[in-house]
Amino acid sequence: MRRRTFFKAAAAAAAAAPAAALLGETPAQAYATYDVAVCEQYHNQIQIYPSSSAWSTSTLKWSFSPGTANGWSNLSDVKFRDTSAFGVVALVTASGGKVGIVNKTTEAAQELNDLLWYATPGNNPHAIERIPNIGAIVVASSGGYLYLYGPTAVSDPSTLALVQTISFPGAHGVWWDDVSGKLWAIGQDYARIYSVSGTYRSTRLSLFRSISIGAHLGHSLDASYSNSNLMLATDGSKVMTIDKTTYAVSQVYPDNSVKSYSQHSSGERFWVQATGATYHGDTRNWVSPTVQFFDASGAKSFTRSLSYGAEFYKARLYNVAFH
Repeated sequence: MRRRTFFKAAAAAAAAAPAAALLGETPAQAYATYDVAVCEQYHNQIQIYPSSSAWSTSTLKWSFSPGTANGWSNLSDVKFRDTSAFGVVALVTASGGKVGIVNKTTEAAQELNDLLWYATPGNNPHAIERIPNIGAIVVASSGGYLYLYGPTAVSDPSTLALVQTISFPGAHGVWWDDVSGKLWAIGQDYARIYSVSGTYRSTRLSLFRSISIGAHLGHSLDASYSNSNLMLATDGSKVMTIDKTTYAVSQVYPDNSVKSYSQHSSGERFWVQATGATYHGDTRNWVSPTVQFFDASGAKSFTRSLSYGAEFYKARLYNVAFH
């Protein structure tokens, strides 16, 4: 299914242009209401909260808690995708080494027994994505690889098996672009676009284009839900957009250590920016206790946090209007 709520607008390529112009959105009503999914590493949970209310146990809408043993420590990515066989599923990775597919049900607090499939690619998994219609899974591991898993039946994730390994130094982000029908990945110095051929266990990725992002470690990829011609990305030194037609890379914010960056159809957006500090006596200096929100003009507007001192690593729009 293709994205449904986009404002079609031309994206400027000049790095000096205002953030709102770069993102090509039409200013919208401030403080729209939508749900946000976070990777919270102190409790090691995937959690969903409403953007329009303070975050607490009373506003928590859903969580997935795998524990921290056997490779499930430090949850590092989540995406929600709609499937024919199971409805909404959550795709998750953990830097400890595991990746999996969660059968998201009406149960508010889910655990490992709700997994439809899991694997242990190792090498610090940082991102996961699903290729629609064939049910293949792609994992980016920062050890320098993309792992492609293909099933024998699209409706049976338990049949997924590793079918291709692609070297990509610093691989950190991966995203299926349903507009172009191609897979995007980001890592050291480059964002790369891959074409997909074959089906099921014969599925293969082939390099379509490499896009230089400068001598930096690319970190996250996300779709702009305000402009379908833009990919949102971060690296060690900036937040950027990548034009899907011209492949122009444009800086939106000159901020470093932004671990994820997402945009709602209203034009509002939010990020997690690592503080470099540690919390609760642990060593996780790549997290933040807050998620920062921006209005449609690109100005900082408010933050969300949790009373116990969360350790957020990524935040993503909870949106299953495609795949």
